[in-house]
Amino acid sequence: MAEHASHSRVTWSEVLTRDHAPALALVCLGVWLHAADGLIVATMLPAIVAEIGGGALVAWSVALYEIGSIVAGATGGFLVLRSGLRLPMTLAGLLFAIGCLVSAFAPTMPALLAGRLLQGLGGGGLMALSFVAVSILFPKRLMARAMAAISALWGVSSFLGPLIGGLFVEYASWRAGFVFFAAQALALALWIGLVARLGARPPAAELSNNVPLLRLAVLAAGVVAVAYAGIDIDPVATPAFIAAGTALLIVFLVLDGRAGPDRLLPSVPFGLGTAHASALTMVLAMSAATIAITAYGPLLVVAIHGASAIVAGYLVACSAVGWTVFAILVSGADPRHDPKYITVGMAMVVASIAGFALAVPAGPVWLIALVAILEGGGFGIAWTFVLRRVTTLSDPAETERISGAIPTVQRLGYALGAAYIGIIANATGFAQADTAEAFLPPARWVFFGSLPLALVGLVAMIRFVSPAIADARHRQGKKALS
Repeated sequence: MAEHASHSRVTWSEVLTRDHAPALALVCLGVWLHAADGLIVATMLPAIVAEIGGGALVAWSVALYEIGSIVAGATGGFLVLRSGLRLPMTLAGLLFAIGCLVSAFAPTMPALLAGRLLQGLGGGGLMALSFVAVSILFPKRLMARAMAAISALWGVSSFLGPLIGGLFVEYASWRAGFVFFAAQALALALWIGLVARLGARPPAAELSNNVPLLRLAVLAAGVVAVAYAGIDIDPVATPAFIAAGTALLIVFLVLDGRAGPDRLLPSVPFGLGTAHASALTMVLAMSAATIAITAYGPLLVVAIHGASAIVAGYLVACSAVGWTVFAILVSGADPRHDPKYITVGMAMVVASIAGFALAVPAGPVWLIALVAILEGGGFGIAWTFVLRRVTTLSDPAETERISGAIPTVQRLGYALGAAYIGIIANATGFAQADTAEAFLPPARWVFFGSLPLALVGLVAMIRFVSPAIADARHRQGKKALS
């Protein structure tokens, strides 16, 4: 037994060898570009809007990036099956680099948004493909160490992202910040395309999936329609675009439900009837409800409280830090306590949204930071156990699809939430505000307006953790055995 334990123990020295260190650096750099991007752009956004305008389109910088990430994540696995890792990862790096350069030289906000869409496609692709690369490039016994390195990098990006963005704003320019990341992405693409050892191409027998281009196009069009409704608030056009966007999202769900084994989401993905439906509804609603601090927090803190770009960026980073720290603290909990931790975590998230509505307009800045830690900590506590509970209570045949759907639905929530709060922000005068006092109404309402979404998530959470869901799954299991 002692001999077996010594063979099963994996040290960092085994990963950081000539054979595995290059692969570890490759996947970590891919994840870094995606992980740091959001915090860096959030930090630079006040300077971007001050120079090129486009305050009415602020929410689009999040929505379009997330749309690109969803599309890239959904197609990345298909491309790997077709051609191996090298081509799709190289293309993802090039797309990210091109997107950064488009943003760097953008004369207007619409041009910068085109760059953000390309960054989403590239960054989302790099993120998804980096996880695929771990399963291909590392032996099974080393995968946990590789994933631990990636997780640690998320925490590092929380600290370095706002610092890098703030330094470029304070001592150079936000355009140089985009160029800096374009150079990294280009170097990664050249390394992958010309040098890196990426293993063999998957066997042809696995090539059975189809790229869901139509469904992804309908999904993207639905999010864009909702976002477009907020550009110019009009009593007729705004509700019409919201209705059109909602209809397109329903069409996407119908098409995906008919796609059989090629579905992106599990059957009946949203609602309160099953464990996975209530879990995905909770993830969608809570993600949408909490994107306001990322999209508008730095701009509002700079405009109202006169904070520097670095301070504003670190306020957003506090959420990521809270997520990481609290997730580590509770990660060893017994599965019997999953409902309790999920309940406490989601309650903290809802409380944080109300806290932002009070703290962002009134301050002080340190209180906003504490609320951000509360929000991130709530997600860290709850999200640690959501996947474990939902896979335990769901149909084993759907486990893989449900696991893959959670990050997709989370990104969809961010995109829809950004589009939704963009409408609220512009309806309350954000685009026209030019004084600290003028920014106070949108500072309140982008958060108060997010509370209904959070309450939907809370209802779904109550259903998800209820004993009735577990009892229903138990009865289904007994029926299947009989």
